[in-house]
Amino acid sequence: MRKQSYPAWVRRAGVALAAGVLLTVAGTASAARPSGKIGTDWGKEGGQECVDCHMTESPGLYKQWNDSQHGQSGVNCLDCHQADEKDADAWKHEGQYISVIVSPKDCSRCHDTEFKEVQRSHHASAGEILASLDNLLGEVVGGPAAVNVGCRQCHGAKVEVHTEGKQKGKPTAETWPNTGIGRMNPDGSKGSCTACHGRHGFSKAQARTPDTCGKCHIGPDHPQLEVYNESKHGIIYRASVDEMNLRSDKWVAGVDYVAAPTCATCHMSASPSEAKTHDVGERISWNLRSPVSNKINLVRLDNNVSYDVPEGQPLPKVGEVSTHAKAKGAKVVEVLTWEQRRSKMEGVCYACHTSGFVDGHYNQLDEFVNLYNEKFAKPIAAIMADLKKSGKLTPAPFDEKIEWVWWEIWHHEGRRARHGASMSGPDYAWWHGMYEVAKHTYFEFIPELEHLVGKQEADALLAKYFKPIEGHDWYFNGMSKEALDKVRKGYEERYGKGSLK
Repeated sequence: MRKQSYPAWVRRAGVALAAGVLLTVAGTASAARPSGKIGTDWGKEGGQECVDCHMTESPGLYKQWNDSQHGQSGVNCLDCHQADEKDADAWKHEGQYISVIVSPKDCSRCHDTEFKEVQRSHHASAGEILASLDNLLGEVVGGPAAVNVGCRQCHGAKVEVHTEGKQKGKPTAETWPNTGIGRMNPDGSKGSCTACHGRHGFSKAQARTPDTCGKCHIGPDHPQLEVYNESKHGIIYRASVDEMNLRSDKWVAGVDYVAAPTCATCHMSASPSEAKTHDVGERISWNLRSPVSNKINLVRLDNNVSYDVPEGQPLPKVGEVSTHAKAKGAKVVEVLTWEQRRSKMEGVCYACHTSGFVDGHYNQLDEFVNLYNEKFAKPIAAIMADLKKSGKLTPAPFDEKIEWVWWEIWHHEGRRARHGASMSGPDYAWWHGMYEVAKHTYFEFIPELEHLVGKQEADALLAKYFKPIEGHDWYFNGMSKEALDKVRKGYEERYGKGSLK
């Protein structure tokens, strides 16, 4: 059907009417903005034209901004989007040089502390995945298009801009939009504030809700949101979200809210003993991501770069010049041991829990991670290393089935188990975690090992790396009579004599 066309004067009248309605509605919300003259008392003067235009051109965007703390404080479009003509991502729009990309460096004009904390954090380096096995899987096994709308939308990627023609300064369609937390921006800064504080509302409350973190921290290899939702913390949060005071300016745990913590509470927000931080890894004492977990110390340098050092490896001293690959020549300004990092996290826990409760949690976590390490991760990793050394595995990853099996044991089930234990999610610690680690070790990894090298050599490797570990005794010698009798007794007490055959 042909689209109906109206006379020009009717179309103009309709636009004018719509604008009038929007101005009427917006007038009330605008009233809370600072009094005084724009360009003198608040905001860049040219920004008023942006506001007036976008009020009708993109009313949803306008309303998000207008209702935000930025809008009500007099921060306008041009304050954030104005660019220098020399900037790589600058382009001229209605007489002003602007940039589509508002980077953390742009935000640092007002939020310098937060900018510095983000730049040194694990979040900011999330886009550096080119050399990872995850990226290899995505790019080669999957395909670049899958990486673009999958991996890079969480991890971030380098944003490219057109260098000539009418599109000069504007981001390319292949690299934009992207709000990945480790996005690499044309101005050299890393990260995306809008990954957590969605534009153009910039909400503190949004960044404090677990669902915001769940955009990326979800799924088979990092199911933090699912673990949180099943934990007592998550259950109470959902039941008491109206008591969380999420829009509070200071939002101190145990003071501004007491119902439950969120992801932000533990990793970023303030407690009575801890200041807030945008360095999300500062309070983490275990690396739960790698094949074998280790406790991690933190080194910070004077160029705002930081890196982890596993427990047992030598630590530099404050004032020394760094030789680390990430920042050679920079000076060490701070060293946080894993004990100090844990103490910072415990400082948050103490807002609501006693020391006995907190000590018990960490004792159970440490024992669980050590069990995973010693019983499964270390012996399997040693076998895989022997297979590579003897030439039974090619140097290329993922071209033998046993490599896929090991990958999923540590990268999926192992991570789920460890994060389940760390965040009080029992189903992920056991059924989705350690149970599957064990099942796939005994009934996928070992059979595939026998298929790859033969039964005799497989038995020799298992005897070397598995048999000395007490926890594997049942596999080699069967369940002991004492263990079976204990299970039988409990079963028969519940279901009656003779119920367990």
